[in-house]
Amino acid sequence: MPVSAKTLSLRKPSKARLDIGKTPLDFNSVRLVPLARRPSKIRLDLLGREPKRGASFRNFWQGLPDILAVRDLRLLVERLAQARRKKHPVLLMFGAHVIKTGLSRYLISLMEREWVTALACNGAGVIHDFEIAYAGRTSEDVAVALKNGTFGFARETAEYLNAWAKEAASSGEGLGRAIGRRISESQFPNKSLSLFARAWELGVPISVHAAIGTDIIYQHPSCDGAAWGGASFQDFRRLAEIVRDLGSGGVVMNFGSAVLMPEVFLKALAINKNLGVKFPNLTTANFDMILHYRARVNILERPTQETSRRSAFNFTGHHEILLPLLAQALVESG
Repeated sequence: MPVSAKTLSLRKPSKARLDIGKTPLDFNSVRLVPLARRPSKIRLDLLGREPKRGASFRNFWQGLPDILAVRDLRLLVERLAQARRKKHPVLLMFGAHVIKTGLSRYLISLMEREWVTALACNGAGVIHDFEIAYAGRTSEDVAVALKNGTFGFARETAEYLNAWAKEAASSGEGLGRAIGRRISESQFPNKSLSLFARAWELGVPISVHAAIGTDIIYQHPSCDGAAWGGASFQDFRRLAEIVRDLGSGGVVMNFGSAVLMPEVFLKALAINKNLGVKFPNLTTANFDMILHYRARVNILERPTQETSRRSAFNFTGHHEILLPLLAQALVESG
């Protein structure tokens, strides 16, 4: 029903509303402070230095601006150096993308120099490690292979790994240890690039945390899901033992695992806390191209609630840049 003009009530604005903003605020009475006395976050001594041709990495590292992520990375390097001197564990967890971006030699070097004392990864990590050792190539072209129906059906990858998983389950040896031993004892042409083989040779614990159905090996008739589950559970128990000793000054770093390793780590931590273990001096760090929810809460926030110092560090960027930068900084630090 149309509204007649008689029913409309047209209110005139009040005089007070008309006066709002009529007179501009007078700034003449504001208080001024000398720039020298004003608190400032950036000073000359924090600025980065100019690049020089032929400079060493040490010159580069020392010349970076002592601001934000650089300051955090330097502090993490200090924590890692402290852990190394005092023989505290350093656990490095990683997703398979770390191997796919060509970083195996860096991780092997960190193990050999005792900067990393334990490794843990998802199921895809062991697949890429095996394929590099066996064939010198990995990272299948999924789009092409999926189109022609062959995605995930590489014969050797599944036959070797599925057989070793059965051995690991029956012996109680665990996945990481059994696969590392098998690659080390093999005649594979590139076994020197295997993280698992080198970890086994050095006595460095390395664990595989399988999620049934996520990896190509589960598509094959040779797969025994119970064997993978049982052997991976042995690895989880060993990881929980490693986590127990982190609280007095250890460091845990997560490279590129958005979901699986943050969840696995949180459960290993929860078991130890249930058993009365304290974590007052734990340091955690996450490295990834973006900060995911589970990495933020399960690596950075929840595990460091007991600490009284700055103990959680996040670094956003590409693994193929950040991991070599960290590794070289550690090598230079001693």
